Amino acid sequence: MATKVLAPSLGEGVEELTVVKWLKNEGSLVKELEPLLEVETDKVVTEVPSPATGIILKIVVPENSLVQVGDELAWIGQPGDSIPASSEHATHVEIQAKLDQSKVYSPTPLTNSDRGFISPVVRKIARENNVDLTRVQGTGLNGRITKQDVLAYLEHPSRPLATGNHETFVQVTTIRRQIAERMLQSSQNAPHVLTVMEADMSLVVSHRSRNRPSYAADGVNLTYTAYFISAVASALRAYPLANSTWTDQGILIYSKINIGMATSLGEEGLIVPVLHRADELSLLEVARAVNDLAERARTKKLHPDEVKGGTFTLTNHGISGSILAMPIINQPQAGILGVGAIQKRPVVVSDASGNDAIAIHQMVYLSYVFDHRILDGASADKFLVKVKEILENWNN
Repeated sequence: MATKVLAPSLGEGVEELTVVKWLKNEGSLVKELEPLLEVETDKVVTEVPSPATGIILKIVVPENSLVQVGDELAWIGQPGDSIPASSEHATHVEIQAKLDQSKVYSPTPLTNSDRGFISPVVRKIARENNVDLTRVQGTGLNGRITKQDVLAYLEHPSRPLATGNHETFVQVTTIRRQIAERMLQSSQNAPHVLTVMEADMSLVVSHRSRNRPSYAADGVNLTYTAYFISAVASALRAYPLANSTWTDQGILIYSKINIGMATSLGEEGLIVPVLHRADELSLLEVARAVNDLAERARTKKLHPDEVKGGTFTLTNHGISGSILAMPIINQPQAGILGVGAIQKRPVVVSDASGNDAIAIHQMVYLSYVFDHRILDGASADKFLVKVKEILENWNN
């Protein structure tokens, strides 16, 4: 008996998915739990495993189509198995109805007869980026415009618009527009205050140097980000007010410590995967999670739940050489910590007798931006001092 493949539920609040790519073709053999297709929600692309072993008898939903959770995607079975005609027809009618009802945004009207059906996801991208679809070359069936066609049109280096003054105007991608909207909203909704401290990273640098080989033997790259996340998690446990959000009813302090780490996607923007219950993880576990999340973020393999539920954010801008920055709070969180590049700098040190001397130490600037509705300067500084103390006295 044939098995129906349904659009999966990928997390709370996720109701729509885009079928990005089928990894198998009709007639291909697929094994149970083998990757069958890729679906996308927001900025996250997820592989969907096959629910059964067999032959792909029918692919119902083509690539670049928008579907609802629970929609029929395909059928898997054995040669000779039949597909319920009523189910196949119903799914076809449902998809057809979605396409028929979609309204295409375009300064120049574009009808279905012009380019074939325009999918809801194409319509959405076009609307958000003010794209005239009559200027987009479709590569789909019968010239249909696909999601990839619109994204290629947006990102093609030859499509900046001339302003008439030897300048250019470049259309932004959907991800960049989302980042812009969220950052603007955050800066407008929360009073941002910055406090900066300098931390001596000498013990951390020494610990990392000694332990990198053993971590590497376990397949883990021990990065400084892992130390910063561990220090922040411990400091949040000591000062829970920094692990909170502002509401109209009062301050909501989270019971869990879920730390998001800002991860660059290059010119595409950035994404913030989350280490859930970071305070319960050892340094090795944090380092392994950092490696895994960063790699899958850059290859768009994150699960939707892995970019949700953050209670605090860390951004390690020092990776690119920056020594000091003022990051924007990742709303609705109460704060974000930026860490700069670790550099050797001259510092004044005192011996047991109180004599001062100048020494070269590994130093880093910690930039803590907090929501002034929740924390004042004194309470924010207590949290940051705790982060500083943990880093400067690292001994595990």
